[in-house]
Amino acid sequence: MTTTEISRAAPAAVPSEAPTRAAAAPRVGRVALSAAPIAGALLLWHLLTTFDVSLWLRFDKIPSPVEVYDALVVQLGTGRFYGDLLASLRRILAGFLLAALTGVALGVAVGRVRWVAALARPLIEVTRPIPAIALVPLAILLFPTGEQGIVFITWFAAFFPICVSTVHAMRALPTVWEDAARTMGAGRRSVLLHIVLPGAMPGIFSGLSVAMGVAWICVISAEMISGQYGVGYFTWQAYGLLDYPAVVAGMLSIGVLGLGTAWLVERLGRRINRWLPGEARR
Repeated sequence: MTTTEISRAAPAAVPSEAPTRAAAAPRVGRVALSAAPIAGALLLWHLLTTFDVSLWLRFDKIPSPVEVYDALVVQLGTGRFYGDLLASLRRILAGFLLAALTGVALGVAVGRVRWVAALARPLIEVTRPIPAIALVPLAILLFPTGEQGIVFITWFAAFFPICVSTVHAMRALPTVWEDAARTMGAGRRSVLLHIVLPGAMPGIFSGLSVAMGVAWICVISAEMISGQYGVGYFTWQAYGLLDYPAVVAGMLSIGVLGLGTAWLVERLGRRINRWLPGEARR
């Protein structure tokens, strides 16, 4: 029997679904593990408010999950609430992107150029401890519109974590990488683009992740003080009207928006840092 006859007689291989199921099982397990604490917190919240527990913390004054859900459904039926969500997202994205561009650029310069570090580092260390929310009165006086002032507050809050993490990432790189590249004839620009920046990206994205959380804290606080739109303004207005279910609904909306933006930063970081062994397994 020839090789051709054997190949014709052999039955066609049927693709197995076992590898697909095996690959999907860990992902389902991770999702369930992530959802379990949220479900547990909701259950605990429901029990504490249902039985009016008031030992030291007065849960009898807190709206129940059902009341908050009803308030959220009511707000989702209005166009104003969606406008508040979009306003907060617009401010976060504008301030965060500006902070990412300026923070990474200055961080690279401070980490690579000595005279830039000598000029910029003292100013960074003096202004970094100032809470961004403390600049709200100054932002109101400085900018012609409240919208621009809130974006400035967001930028100020996110800038320093990004800048400082970039500086540390620059200085933590092994010098042997650059020396090896220069030995093979690479110029300064090529070393920066192909060696330094890729090697520093894990540290830079750590700063971006921290900065996103800080930016949300400050943009919501700024909206409560000087905003006319936004989730922070909605939450503070609901508090003034003693609508506590709507207050909690606003807080949960902030959490969901923050989770979404943090997920985007994380996914972008994984894609850019896919050369790392740990990222390849995720």
